[in-house]
Amino acid sequence: MRTYHIHIEGQVQGVGFRPFVYRLAKSKGLNGSVSNGLDGVHIYFNSDGNSARIFLKEILSNPPERAKVLRYSLENGRYEHFDDFRIVESSSKGRANLLITPDLGLCEDCRRELHDPANHRYHYPFITCINCGPRYSIMAALPYDRENTTMDPFQMCVPCREEYNSPVTRRHYSQTNSCPDCSVQLSWYEKRGTVFQKEEGLSADEYIARVIDKLAAGKIIGIKGIGGYLLICDAASRAAINELRLRKNRPSKPFALMYPDIESLRNDAILSDEAAAAFQSIESPIVLCSLRSSPASGIVTDAIAPHLNRIGAMQPYAPLFDLLLHEWKKPIVATSGNLSGSPVFFDDEKALDNLGCIADAFLVNNRRILVPQDDSVVQYTPGFRKKVVLRRSRAFAPTYIHQNFHSWRGSALAMGADMKSTFSVQHAGNTYVSQYLGDLESFETQQNYQLTLNHFLQLFASKPDRVIIDKHPAYFSSAEGLQIAGEWGLSLMRVQHHEAHFAAVMAENDLLECDQPVLGIIWDGTGWGNDGNIWGGEFFLYKNCEILRIDHLARFPHLLGDKMSKEPRLSALSICRGISEAVPLIKAMFTQQEWAYYSRVVQHNDGLMSSSMGRLFDGVAALLGLVTKTSFEGEAAMRLEALATSYSPHKQPIPYSLDTGVMLREIIAELKNDTAKNKIAFRFHFTLVKWIEAVARRQQANLLAFSGGVFQNALLVDLAIQNLKTDFQLYFHQELSPNDECISFGQLAHAYLKHRQDQKI
Repeated sequence: MRTYHIHIEGQVQGVGFRPFVYRLAKSKGLNGSVSNGLDGVHIYFNSDGNSARIFLKEILSNPPERAKVLRYSLENGRYEHFDDFRIVESSSKGRANLLITPDLGLCEDCRRELHDPANHRYHYPFITCINCGPRYSIMAALPYDRENTTMDPFQMCVPCREEYNSPVTRRHYSQTNSCPDCSVQLSWYEKRGTVFQKEEGLSADEYIARVIDKLAAGKIIGIKGIGGYLLICDAASRAAINELRLRKNRPSKPFALMYPDIESLRNDAILSDEAAAAFQSIESPIVLCSLRSSPASGIVTDAIAPHLNRIGAMQPYAPLFDLLLHEWKKPIVATSGNLSGSPVFFDDEKALDNLGCIADAFLVNNRRILVPQDDSVVQYTPGFRKKVVLRRSRAFAPTYIHQNFHSWRGSALAMGADMKSTFSVQHAGNTYVSQYLGDLESFETQQNYQLTLNHFLQLFASKPDRVIIDKHPAYFSSAEGLQIAGEWGLSLMRVQHHEAHFAAVMAENDLLECDQPVLGIIWDGTGWGNDGNIWGGEFFLYKNCEILRIDHLARFPHLLGDKMSKEPRLSALSICRGISEAVPLIKAMFTQQEWAYYSRVVQHNDGLMSSSMGRLFDGVAALLGLVTKTSFEGEAAMRLEALATSYSPHKQPIPYSLDTGVMLREIIAELKNDTAKNKIAFRFHFTLVKWIEAVARRQQANLLAFSGGVFQNALLVDLAIQNLKTDFQLYFHQELSPNDECISFGQLAHAYLKHRQDQKI
């Protein structure tokens, strides 16, 4: 008999791994111990060699559902005698290198108990177990134990403590365990005149009744969720929705909806099996789905998602929301509790101060949130049901499961971009990608970026050996990276924006080690190019660990900085420069005074040019009369996609010319001939796919990788798959979004390529 040591690394804390090991060891009659450490789970036990190997095999073959094992080892250790098998106190010694378990939605077991009148936790709005509930958002330190979370102030009652210590319960070592007798407390704030007055001491059912009364009266309520505050109102009340838009200064950006269950959503929207599974999953993201012509619930679709044919829907992922929707029985608008341009509010005092001008009342709880997170958003393309992540946040971040940098044990901090910002960290052989942190334009969002980054680095006591930033000279994220590198004396690496996109999608698909050429199709709105111009419609070729730009969209003048991205009419003016046939169409988008000014601007451009595919989409949308000024990023492209989706070709259409100038002339000619606009929009999308095919054949590349915000377009992705899958292998993002959220990960991937190149020297 010897003492063996099993070390398990990965996402193994906060998922019931220790109770699982305990029960398995007991069933096998093994004596020893299991504990959490900064680097995973450690198991010491007495056994012979064959039994030890069988024990390890069974641990790996059937781990807890939420566990993700990345690495493991079995070693013969110094002999120690054990009389039984125990879960022992966690160790805070060593170097932190485990994967952080993200916040999880309500599991089905807890959902059943929540609505079971015979259960002690009936209607308890903070019911959790080892399989569900907050994790990352409440974590103050590692390892993941109750005293290292914001649950520490809540002392468990005797029955909860007995459950916690009992290996036969679902709450054995559940760090978020509580019940009505040792509960997280709710409180109610309602505006009396200009002041919010607090009430507490009511039952959960009484608080829910108050919320329902307010919803029925057309009011707006702020509710504290897992990762921050949500603003909710009746999705069938046009007046309430319009008031929310007015107060939030959100003229047309779609609102997310929360549905009571999958059945009620099916009555309003068409769901693929994949979309339905995502909606019902424990991650519970917002899922985009196509609307039915007459939604049964009576939701005001044109007010919820103006000019679009889809809605974003999520299930009630927290028990408090489940109780509310179970009683309300209809969908509600559930949008992030923030101001225009600010991050989601998560601190109670700041939420009341800042959202008090929007919400008529608040339902608050006294469990602190340390790390704010928006709801994640996904979609599945209608044709090939390809998953596209639109926002990666709650329930997915910051753990990145597919560890792609196999031979790299370096440590690096990648700062990401300024739009759709994230940061990424390579630490102790693991990769971490932060949650979506918003656009770093406002001071509040910049503060939130810094807060989240500092919290993460403190969790791991991590000091990277290099910092990686974007080449854009004015990015806040790059300035932060410069400051960190200077203060810590670290090496600094700059990576071009679109090369980072390309490296990200290759890394996600394990193409960095590929010995065949890979063609990168990287299309987005903007990125600082190596030549000092604005890029965004790029083709790259990856070969021998090098990335080469080999083609791009025909360039046009970049006008007036960020103003161009907010006014598609300026994109139309720029892309149609020199096309006389376009003048009457475009001139109608401006006042006489504006036309005199802007026509001079485009003729006497300062020399800054753009190859942005995003701006081409904007310009075509403006030409088709869809929108001349937008109120949110991507609006024009979304409306163009919606229009194109409404066209159903009887046969494969003839593409426009692959020459951009000729294509625009053909579009203008069709507009003058009253060709259906949805047909024009569809042919435009189809032409772009044929351009991809032409470049791929010219480069003799069989592997095609797609990244950039343009590939959030479900129609474009479906058309690419339909027309290219036979002759080419297509690679899209998997866990990450194609938009700028993937830039920080791509910066890490680019640094890994440099590491590989250095190894070859």
